[in-house]
Amino acid sequence: MEKPLVFILDVDGVMTTGQFLYTAEGKAMKVFGPDDNDALGLLQPHIEIRFITGDKKGFPISQKRIVEDMGFALDLVSTHKRIDWIAERYDTSRVIYMGDGIFDHYVMKQVAYSIAPANADALAAQSADFVTARAGGDRAVAEACLHLMERYFVPFNPQHRPDAQNKQLGDWA
Repeated sequence: MEKPLVFILDVDGVMTTGQFLYTAEGKAMKVFGPDDNDALGLLQPHIEIRFITGDKKGFPISQKRIVEDMGFALDLVSTHKRIDWIAERYDTSRVIYMGDGIFDHYVMKQVAYSIAPANADALAAQSADFVTARAGGDRAVAEACLHLMERYFVPFNPQHRPDAQNKQLGDWA
């Protein structure tokens, strides 16, 4: 595979635990995990990073975290139309996808490289090229980012402190 151009991540179950917390007024919260934003900041100089979600009712919550706090692109894309959406925008042979859901295996079979968190649906995990040891919402994205840096770019060196100019690193927005 040529160097990948884009890393597309599902939100719910990948960046989050996949749990939705409801009140009588409706969906109120999602649980996002630690370290994922820092690891994405390490990967970002090497590849375009964007997020997709099929969660219409929880979109404002995801938008707050992904777009406003972290500064990444987020699109609302139906879970069963994702490969079509991706193929309309990118050469699938240069796409890395991370997902966990029951329809994500369709995407994983058609992109260059795919990743699933440890708690992914069985079909997604079986179809993925790499399955993290960590669950979604529990540093799975951080693990995936370090894996991608090792595989395609420059491995993360924990002995060398990252560039302090990268404002995304270490900031809990």
